[in-house]
Amino acid sequence: MSVPVMKAARWYAAKDIRVEDAPIPSTDSKQVKIEVQYAGICGSDLHEYAHGPMLIPADVPYPLNGHIGVTTLGHEFSGVVTEVGEEVKQVKIGDRVVVEPLFRNPESPFIVTGEYNLSEPLGFIGLTSNGGFAKFVVVEDYMVHPIPDHMSFEQGALVEPAAVAVYAVKSSGLKLGQSCVIFGAGPIGLLCVQAAIAAGAATVIVVDVAEKRLEKALEIGATQVINGKEKDVSAQVKQLTAGGADIYIDAAGVQATYDAGIASLKNGGTALLVALFGKPVTTNAFDLVVREITIKGTIAYRNIFPEVIQLIHTGRMPVEKLVTARIELENIVEEGFEALLNNPTQVKILVKIAK
Repeated sequence: MSVPVMKAARWYAAKDIRVEDAPIPSTDSKQVKIEVQYAGICGSDLHEYAHGPMLIPADVPYPLNGHIGVTTLGHEFSGVVTEVGEEVKQVKIGDRVVVEPLFRNPESPFIVTGEYNLSEPLGFIGLTSNGGFAKFVVVEDYMVHPIPDHMSFEQGALVEPAAVAVYAVKSSGLKLGQSCVIFGAGPIGLLCVQAAIAAGAATVIVVDVAEKRLEKALEIGATQVINGKEKDVSAQVKQLTAGGADIYIDAAGVQATYDAGIASLKNGGTALLVALFGKPVTTNAFDLVVREITIKGTIAYRNIFPEVIQLIHTGRMPVEKLVTARIELENIVEEGFEALLNNPTQVKILVKIAK
């Protein structure tokens, strides 16, 4: 008896993603099967394509589910529930949903406190399990969130990265009327712009080296932009904010942005690091002490998807403005991964999965 199959974009190694037949997954008692409609390509997907394995368990199985090796990528996606396990109560077949793809270790003390994004080992659908670059995906019941009928599946595919940005901005303590400088105008940086505006920031400055991305930042509401190639970026920020920004958000993750970001803050300001820094950075601890600078990192999100869904549904975060291309699954390597690596005008590429 033949096993039913579907097309999936599967990671084998760095620069080796194949669109091929894969078995259609089945659910257990606490899982949900979703027919994927749209899926976004994330920066972490791009890192796996260019330099992986990073989070993909290539040699040692992921402890929470035993997944290892070849992996269907994709963790930013929306779809329709087609099957539920017998113990699943919060969603039903036919529901329009998005997925919060973070695995939770039930034995972690952080589950009890609600800080489930701090539970270890860190894992995501589409990295430490098979993901949404396929017609069907199976996820844990606690990951599934219904979306309103009038919210598009394209908007739904952007809830996950928007949640990263909203959680970062909330964690920074940004208050109504304050100033914020964001280094990095990729998808997360630009979503941080929208989240900062929604949170009531009076001044939102964006720094990047790509002019097209700075244009996009202005288009979605940034008050000022600065090309990172210019001299004295931090001096320009201080001039625009009457002495320094209240909040600096790093969505780029390199030494140069870290140094300029810290220098851009007012005394008593807060640095929020949301980028996954590829290399260690050095810091002037004496400077942090005498200026009372707070540095905080955030990983993913927690307890925030319902609010993010409402921010998008009500138009407070027009995330669809970040979409620069819509492609078919069979073209995901050339028109997706390679385009994002080589074309700085591309911001967010959505993959249309449902035919």
